Amino acid sequence: MLLTPQSQAPRSRRRKTAAALLASAVSVCLLAASAPVVPLGVGDRLFPYLGNPGYDVTSYDLSFAYPGSNSRPLRAVTTIKARTTADLDRVNLDFAHGTVDSVDVDGEPAGFSTAGEDLVITPQEAVPDGTSMRITVRHTSDPVSAKGRESGWVRTTDGLAMANQADAAHRVFPCNDHPSDKAMFTIRVTTPKGLTAVANGLPAGVARSDGSTTWTYRTHHPMATELAQVSIGRSTVLHRTGPHGLPVRDVVPTRDRKALEPWLRKTPAQIAWMERKLGRYPFETYGMLVADASTGFELETQTLSLFERELFTESAYPEWYVESIMVHELAHQWFGDSVSPRTWSDLWLNEGYATWYEALYAEVRGGKPMRDRMKAAYGASDGWRAVGGPPAAPKAPEPGRKTGIFRHNVYEGATLVLYALREEIGSAAFDRLQRAWVGRYQDGTASTADYVRLASEISGRDLSGFFKDWLYGEKTPPMPGHPDWKPQASAKPAAPAKQGAPAPGAAR
Repeated sequence: MLLTPQSQAPRSRRRKTAAALLASAVSVCLLAASAPVVPLGVGDRLFPYLGNPGYDVTSYDLSFAYPGSNSRPLRAVTTIKARTTADLDRVNLDFAHGTVDSVDVDGEPAGFSTAGEDLVITPQEAVPDGTSMRITVRHTSDPVSAKGRESGWVRTTDGLAMANQADAAHRVFPCNDHPSDKAMFTIRVTTPKGLTAVANGLPAGVARSDGSTTWTYRTHHPMATELAQVSIGRSTVLHRTGPHGLPVRDVVPTRDRKALEPWLRKTPAQIAWMERKLGRYPFETYGMLVADASTGFELETQTLSLFERELFTESAYPEWYVESIMVHELAHQWFGDSVSPRTWSDLWLNEGYATWYEALYAEVRGGKPMRDRMKAAYGASDGWRAVGGPPAAPKAPEPGRKTGIFRHNVYEGATLVLYALREEIGSAAFDRLQRAWVGRYQDGTASTADYVRLASEISGRDLSGFFKDWLYGEKTPPMPGHPDWKPQASAKPAAPAKQGAPAPGAAR
């Protein structure tokens, strides 16, 4: 749920005089129609202008028409259903890097302008607190990155895919682009004949006419905007069955189908391995989208994780390593997708746990002991904190760099925190904590403070001091049970690899 201002007494929908609204919980004011048009945000420490106060999105309906070239803008229509949580004379959406043709609010034409990376909409009548509203924006969606700003689209050799994390969804479609406001999605993609489109969720229809095909998909669980995925290309969709009948579908370049099959068929067993540790997989389907593109990362888009083709075709990567990266993205379906971060400073919970299971799988499949990996991480941790900040207080990214907060401190550095916690409270309590976390906050959002409270509850002791030191300290605290572990005093601070990926072919 989006943190929004407390409501005032209702006003008439026809009242358009300027009036101050109550300040939001993040100290952002909603402006009356006569005030200057400005970008708003929910006050995220790392991305202060992402998200918008005053409403909670319940659903997105996205329609894209692909022109047959990944160098030309797509025609698009975005319909947003939302419920207001304050009186709104204007509605701000996050949107940049596209041309807006028209905007309707509840079927009536609305005025619009831009401010920063916001699309600011002025409906004909103000929308009172507690009202359902429907916003329809007709626009373009440009896959070509603007100067200094990365698009959320990834151009592949034969089409497109999406990589919106952390702050690029609003460069693809108008939205409330913050993970604290999750919603249901319907995604429609029209492509020329010979191309295949796949998106998050399950298929909801295919319509063919006049040399084109429209593919429709719907999610069955709420999703953050940064996790949206659309694949367009000369692709083959492969189907298999996972645990308890779970539909598993993979999307691969048709020419690589045979070469990729040995990797793809590993997924059901990996899901079963994760379920033994965490409980039932949290979504309606899962699978891998293998894209012929160079991104420098893999990405946990909900129900359909994005992977670079070269991860599976480059012989330099050992089998255990590739499998552990597959498990990293699978683990994110629980940590980050089902349980989403309430703010981007809570990212350590996503990446720390995904890296935790990556490391456990590497131990099982590759004989790489978790203890050795954590000892090495401990030695480097002070350097990571110097470069990227403590795990739960990462330094802000460079403007326009969607990968800018994905540094070592929120990967191995965060996993080190989890290792210290297990040493502190014991394996049995640690295992109960993980299951309780993904169960209590399934399909929702949660914060670092929520995790600290739950860990204290499960362990039966106040862990606030432990977490304060490990999550926010400039220096890495002593490792419980390992007094011989020492920081590398002479080590230089480690720079982030590939602008946020901790290793070649790395996971995010």
